[in-house]
Amino acid sequence: MDKTESKLVKAAQNGNTKAFERLYRIYSGRVFALAYRLCGDRHWAEDLSQDAFVRAWSKIGSFKGESQFGTWLHRVTANVVISALRRSKANLEDELDTNEHDGQSQTPPDLDGDMEKAIQKLPEGARSVLVLYSIEGYTHEEIASMLNIAVGTSKAQLHRARNTLKSWFANAE
Repeated sequence: MDKTESKLVKAAQNGNTKAFERLYRIYSGRVFALAYRLCGDRHWAEDLSQDAFVRAWSKIGSFKGESQFGTWLHRVTANVVISALRRSKANLEDELDTNEHDGQSQTPPDLDGDMEKAIQKLPEGARSVLVLYSIEGYTHEEIASMLNIAVGTSKAQLHRARNTLKSWFANAE
């Protein structure tokens, strides 16, 4: 963490809202991008981004500086989004099992070779694991803990997501 960011974090921890506002401006794009990739809906991602910053503000005192502030905020955001996804679905594993047999290997319409569009069309569970593992760099153990699933389920969902994407792009050619 550079000196300026470190000073901003310390000031925010002492209740300085202007310092936290600067941190917000620095990280709002990354937070939104993660929320959008995980939930797949632009408007919901905007709401979840705001929720993540509210949570970060309320928990900033717990930030110990053992990692970069951005890494900590990233984890807060992932937890906020995953909690929201859990609330919107009664049980993620049930959905994962259902999606395994629902014809997801078909080519979705209008991909136009756009990987972001394709990722958004994946089933929620497969999308979450793919984003957290391949894009955000979490381990299967961390993902399993975050999503409250087995490590094997995380690995299976990553495999399913990759195979589905390969199939979609192979069929699109």
